[in-house]
Amino acid sequence: MAAKVINTSGKRKTAVARAVCQEGTGKLRINSVPIEAWQPELARLKIMEPLALLGERAKKVDIDVSVAGGGVMGQAEATRTAIAKSIVEYYGDEELEKAVKQFDRSLLISDIRRKLPKKPLGRGARKKRQKSYR
Repeated sequence: MAAKVINTSGKRKTAVARAVCQEGTGKLRINSVPIEAWQPELARLKIMEPLALLGERAKKVDIDVSVAGGGVMGQAEATRTAIAKSIVEYYGDEELEKAVKQFDRSLLISDIRRKLPKKPLGRGARKKRQKSYR
């Protein structure tokens, strides 16, 4: 029988993370860098959330993530979504899926919020040039 391989993706703002999950010893690499060496620490802690939540099950799979686009925290959130989705899909357990959704829905469902486009006569989406009537 061929080895079970799961491909998933996670998105946040303009960051896109693609995860490949397969049987292994609990290794997690992001862009070929082990998670222990990932900087900054706050982003690393964010990425580790699904691993802490899923506990022993996360130690039986190897996950390789490639992430591109966006900023540091956008990439971290896209990565954690891709990791959680891949582990839940690998085990195919509905109870596990419910537990993850109850903890944080954004672990399984990508955040669709995007930046509002800039409008004319202003510096951004909402800010406008001041009017003077005198």
